[in-house]
Amino acid sequence: MDVVLLRWPIEQPRREQLRDAGRTRLLLVEGGAPAPRCDDCLEDWIRVPADEADVRARVDALSQRRAQHRSERPDLDPDGLLRFAGGWVPLPPVEARLMAALIERYETVVSREQLSRSGWPKGAPGRNALDVHVLRLRRRIAPLSLSIKTVRSRGYLLEAGDASDGYSEREAREA
Repeated sequence: MDVVLLRWPIEQPRREQLRDAGRTRLLLVEGGAPAPRCDDCLEDWIRVPADEADVRARVDALSQRRAQHRSERPDLDPDGLLRFAGGWVPLPPVEARLMAALIERYETVVSREQLSRSGWPKGAPGRNALDVHVLRLRRRIAPLSLSIKTVRSRGYLLEAGDASDGYSEREAREA
């Protein structure tokens, strides 16, 4: 299930962690607790006890919102600024060229050869260079809830995912 159920207000600290990680949340509001303020499209609440069908309907609605939220495409400007889901990160020139190739084929596989040609138009310095730059790029884009998946024997795939699937924001800044 891609929607995390949280008891409210008991799990307030976890709610903040999940929000920061871009995870979808359904708050189960207990007893006489005041209704929480939900200003994030990836969050909703329901007062408990609640009928199972009502909870399922909220979870389904949140899942649909999550799918729509993920349907936006990353944007890379000419200065190497990558924007996605309300956030941004600056990319060095080689990584910006790699990202441009991945965005062009967003959510589809880009071969290692295509990626190398994009990153180094005059010829790649070696196989290891691509691996190192993809690793750095993974770290940089993790806070935006983007991830680069390795597709064995085929290449790489850029997709939206939870920030918790990748590296921490601190690691991304250090990369």
